[in-house]
Amino acid sequence: MDLGNADSWGTALYFWIIPFVMGDAIFPPVPSEMLVITGGALSVDGRVNPFFIVILAAFASWLGDILVFQLFKRRLSHVLDRWKWGLRFHAAVHSAIAKAGRSSTYGAIIGLRFIPGGRLATTAAAGIANVSTRGFSLCAALGGLLWASWSVGLGYLTGAATGLPFWASSLIGVGVGVVIGAVVGVIVTRRRGSRSPVVDGPEEELDF
Repeated sequence: MDLGNADSWGTALYFWIIPFVMGDAIFPPVPSEMLVITGGALSVDGRVNPFFIVILAAFASWLGDILVFQLFKRRLSHVLDRWKWGLRFHAAVHSAIAKAGRSSTYGAIIGLRFIPGGRLATTAAAGIANVSTRGFSLCAALGGLLWASWSVGLGYLTGAATGLPFWASSLIGVGVGVVIGAVVGVIVTRRRGSRSPVVDGPEEELDF
């Protein structure tokens, strides 16, 4: 497959969206955002359907969030310690929470997914804090839809505005997204530490 050729991507992109976006819920370095932004860039020339990309990305985001949330809510995360990738997952959780904070408010569940590591941090924190499953599910669905729409829109706008090859538009879109995410991350980091008003029970220390 020639990754630089738009014709080589086509419908193959649809099959990559779900595993990449779900994988990003567990391991943030997975480049799911770039893949979704690429979908937006490819939609400029009609090579993919942007609405279908949004639906797939939002659904995959919700599935990944629910998986991680249930692992921590049901205190099953220790099962992953049997494998090296599970230990790396725990290390990623510690790192993400250290950077994004432990807020488990509904607003954080929706909004912090736009900053690096924020999705994993808030999902794990919500599970640890025993947030309502229904409330989390609704917020994760809304957050996933907003994130998917933003990413596809970013790819589409950069592709339409620059007229560059799709891969170049994707890189520009990712760059813009990273800058905006970094700015939001700085603001959130300065304000983190306030106790969540939606915790169903007392928060527990991370112990896994």
